[in-house]
Amino acid sequence: MISSRFPRTARVRARSDFDRIFKHGRRVALPVLALHFQADPAIPARLGLAVSRKVDPNAVGRNRIKRIFRDAFRHLRAELAPGDYVLVARPGASKLSGPELRAAFESLLKRAGARSALALPETAAPGTMPAASPSHPLPDPGPG
Repeated sequence: MISSRFPRTARVRARSDFDRIFKHGRRVALPVLALHFQADPAIPARLGLAVSRKVDPNAVGRNRIKRIFRDAFRHLRAELAPGDYVLVARPGASKLSGPELRAAFESLLKRAGARSALALPETAAPGTMPAASPSHPLPDPGPG
């Protein structure tokens, strides 16, 4: 069982690991966030973060973004496919609230196929269109 803590073994830390994931992994992106991932059944899910000064010139803002992503990952880690995940924040990320950043992260995980669609809440990530849900089907256009 994977604990809800965020130990060192759950982090992508080495430059060589980041380089490998960027070079050989897959990427899905939103205007405010990009997720690079590489499946590896031998290891549990690990997270790496890249938040540059272009995102926010203040360390406090960059650390807020990283703290939100680490917490979201910590809670989702048991549900994720094994492998390495690297989040790259883009400049618009500093303007988003915590719940918006979390929704963007969860949206990317769903698009990457790392997490099932059933476990996600029915909120759309910033910059995306909300999906039609079974409880709110699209209206029937009728005969036509």
